[in-house]
Order: sequence, then C-alpha cells, then structure tokens
Amino acid sequence: MTISSRVARPLLSGIFIFGGLEAVRNPESKVKKAEKVTKPLAGRIEALPDDAATYVRVNGGIQVAAGVLLALGKFRRLSALVLAGSIIPTTYAGHAFWDELDDEKRAQQKVHLLKNAAVLGGLILAATDTEGAPSASWRIKRRVHRARGGPSKDEVARARKAVHHASKGLSESGAHAWTRVDDAAQKGADVVGKILSSGADLTGSLVSQAQEHLASA
Repeated sequence: MTISSRVARPLLSGIFIFGGLEAVRNPESKVKKAEKVTKPLAGRIEALPDDAATYVRVNGGIQVAAGVLLALGKFRRLSALVLAGSIIPTTYAGHAFWDELDDEKRAQQKVHLLKNAAVLGGLILAATDTEGAPSASWRIKRRVHRARGGPSKDEVARARKAVHHASKGLSESGAHAWTRVDDAAQKGADVVGKILSSGADLTGSLVSQAQEHLASA
C-alpha cells in the first residue's frame, strides 16, 4: 500500500463513518427524505418492510462497516464498491435540488449533490485501483486467450527475438557468401587473364616462326 493510499482512504471513508453513525443513532431526522426511495421500493417488493427508519439504520450500518474496512485497507475494493452503491440512493433522497422552491436552498442542495458526486468519483477510483496487480478482467481475457490456443505475450516476444536473430544470421551469412563469390570471380578473372596472355604469347611465337620459315624459303 502506497503512502498516498494510506492517507486518501481514511479521508474518503471518514464522511461515511460519521454519517452512518448519525443515521444509526438518530434515523428520525432522515426518515422524511428517505421515504422518497423506501416507499416506491417497498411498494414494488412486498417482502420488504415499509418502515423508512429501518432502511436508514441499515444503510447507516453498512456505511460504517464499509467505511472502517476501507480506512483500514481491508477488502478495500469491495468496501469502496459498497459505499458507492449506498451513496447513490442517499444523494437522490437527501439532495434533490429540483424539488426545492427556494433559490438559496436549491443552491445549497446542488452543492451537496456535486460534493457527493465527487465522493462517488473517488470511490469508483478506489474500487478499480489494483495497485499495480493485474485486474480481474485482464486475467480473464488472458485465460480465454490461452484457452483458445493463442500465444502469450512472452511467447510472442521470444518468437520475435528468434526471428530477429535468424534474420541477422541470414544477413551475415549472405554477406559472407557474397564475399566468397566475389573472391571466386576475381580468381576466375585472373585465371582467364593468364590464359589469354599465354595464348597471345603463343600466337606471337607461331607467327614469328612462320615468317622466318617463309623468309628462308
């Protein structure tokens, strides 16, 4: 765990621990606003209780537990995800600025909603932070890729390295072979030159002998 994480996580979780404790101890202060969420939910699912105070206490307890775990760095990603899930209905119920008729109260609720949105952004970052370890999606893709018979990155790197060495060896071999061909061609040219030179000398000697023979006749 980095120093920044040790500092950031308690700062991020503090508001949930404090607010959750307050909701558990004094749920009545939040019941009226919470009913905007609890009543439609209880109406759709009959098994759920109709008491908004119960929802407030449960939500507060969840926030305290998840906030403490996040602050301690225990189950940090899961805790951040749970807190992110709890802050959405809380924000909708508690900071619905569009329902406020007074301009000043509406402005205040907008500020609180934007504050909670910023906290939600921090929770999303905390929930997706792997601290350098491979993510679950990366590991799943890697396993699927291997299951399909595809080469791994290490195998691809080794193959590229082998191709590079092979091409380098072929280049060096080709250059060496070309040098040998050039040497052979030079030796061949020297031999041909000697043959031509010997032929010319022999021809000159025969011509001289023929001229002397004709002159003596």
